[in-house]
Amino acid sequence: MSNSARNTEQKGGPVVNAEHSEDTHPDTYVIGVDYGTLSGRAVVVRVADGAELAVAEHPYTHAVLDRKLPDGTPLPPDWALQVPADYIDVLRIAVPEALARSGVRPEQVIGIGTDFTACTVLPVLADGTPLCELPDLAGRPHAYAKLWRHHAAQAQADRITALADERKEPWLRRYGGKISSEWEFAKALQLLEEDPELYELTDRWIEAADWIVWRLSGTYVRNACTAGYKGQLQDGSYPSPDHLAALNPGFADFVTDKLDQPIGQLGDLAGGLTAEAAVWTGLPEGIAVCVGNVDAHVTAPAATAVEPGRMVAIMGTSTCHVMSSDQWAEVPGMCGVVDGGILPGLWGYEAGQSGVGDIFGWFVRTAFPVSYAEEAAALGRDPHEHLTALAAEQKVGEHGLIALDWQSGNRSVLVDHDLSGVLVGLTLSTRPEDVYRALLEATAYGTRTIIEAFETSGVPVRELIIAGGLTKNPLLMQIYADVTRLPLGVIDSAQGAALGAAMHAAVAAGAYPDIRAAAHAMGKARPAVYRPNPERAAAYDRLYAEYRLLHDYFGRGANEVMHRLRRLRAQASA
Repeated sequence: MSNSARNTEQKGGPVVNAEHSEDTHPDTYVIGVDYGTLSGRAVVVRVADGAELAVAEHPYTHAVLDRKLPDGTPLPPDWALQVPADYIDVLRIAVPEALARSGVRPEQVIGIGTDFTACTVLPVLADGTPLCELPDLAGRPHAYAKLWRHHAAQAQADRITALADERKEPWLRRYGGKISSEWEFAKALQLLEEDPELYELTDRWIEAADWIVWRLSGTYVRNACTAGYKGQLQDGSYPSPDHLAALNPGFADFVTDKLDQPIGQLGDLAGGLTAEAAVWTGLPEGIAVCVGNVDAHVTAPAATAVEPGRMVAIMGTSTCHVMSSDQWAEVPGMCGVVDGGILPGLWGYEAGQSGVGDIFGWFVRTAFPVSYAEEAAALGRDPHEHLTALAAEQKVGEHGLIALDWQSGNRSVLVDHDLSGVLVGLTLSTRPEDVYRALLEATAYGTRTIIEAFETSGVPVRELIIAGGLTKNPLLMQIYADVTRLPLGVIDSAQGAALGAAMHAAVAAGAYPDIRAAAHAMGKARPAVYRPNPERAAAYDRLYAEYRLLHDYFGRGANEVMHRLRRLRAQASA
């Protein structure tokens, strides 16, 4: 039975004919909900052609808890938590608001799809109740959702990697030889070792991507994307109980007791919208709820990247690089390669940078002088626009600086979140726009390092397509084209992840037979909007060589000063 036929039989709402959707159902719509780091966005999308009729955004009330819990309990360094109730508020507020703005009637909506930052994971009871919602646990940090950029499990990640390497575990190769502190097993092991009582209370260790689908549909199904990339599920198996017991005897049954669950493929139907969720969203009970997905991976088909060799970089607070290929290779420092992890029938690769927009935001918050703020206000610019305009006047190398983009650690290719930022070349003449441009360039060098890791491993990258909020900065886009020497396409949507989630919802509802068909009808991207300038590219080649010297010196063991400073900071904080 085809996916389309299966979905037609199971779901409770109207179904669009996949071959004639535009002719026979011109007025059917889907909702895509994108859960980001600081807010959730809902978009109303027309099934026939992917037109986005309206969008609404709801900032999380509690944002990111990285210094203290809501009750004032202090948090150690490198923690990043969230309050799951904030995710429900997005359904209550953003979805009805987007629907109202669109003018679409609820009965015209045939499905809803979601995507999430990953790995964002939380401990829950058997009925899905987050532990942090139990009154006597509100002051326990491990009871909350651990956001993707929670990096306090680095020690556990290092042990998982070392043991897998010692045991020659074949699955380690699928992750470029290193397991990240951002992922499911490292965070769960940290919970066990730092708060064993809460670990025992945890019935399910669940990705937020799956938890929100559970709340929408009443069905808990693990999505194949997070299970493969963040949960170390390869070829149908997780790490073995004896492997987990070697990490900690109490961890032996982690998979069977707290993690394992039926796997849903991307674009599959998870279930029908529950009565409770229908009240939250204002949508009809029973419409299709799609299996969960990851924000970066769901964006690839929205950017029409459904053929091998087209890398999509989703650039926001961080950057995730995803690409599908018909070739499998061991790419050092990758976040993972999963069969069908992005598109069916292709190997899906993921890499990334832990800090990009976050780095630019940090600089503006901490190093934007009053005189610059006054000048920007007089010109009607925000701080980023003002620094970008000033930086755009410079020639390549004019500022005399090189930076390492590790303020949030290094996700790829070093997979070490204990690394930190570096800025070389400061003088008394250095201006804010000089540093700002150097930081823009540093993130481009980081992306080139990732691309070169693919290329040298035999996985060609022919085009770079950019999605996310940073596409609005033309200087940054041109720098990326010049540094990488690749043509840069740009997704033609301000809500690429939400659009991708909506497209998967259309597949789950039976409107299209698979995500490739949906991408051809609903996806949107403009190819080669930015092309490399040969003169600037040659100048950047020289600067990139200096970046790589610093990258390897501080990142590959020649100088462990960053790790020593991290330990000193932890001791002082304790």
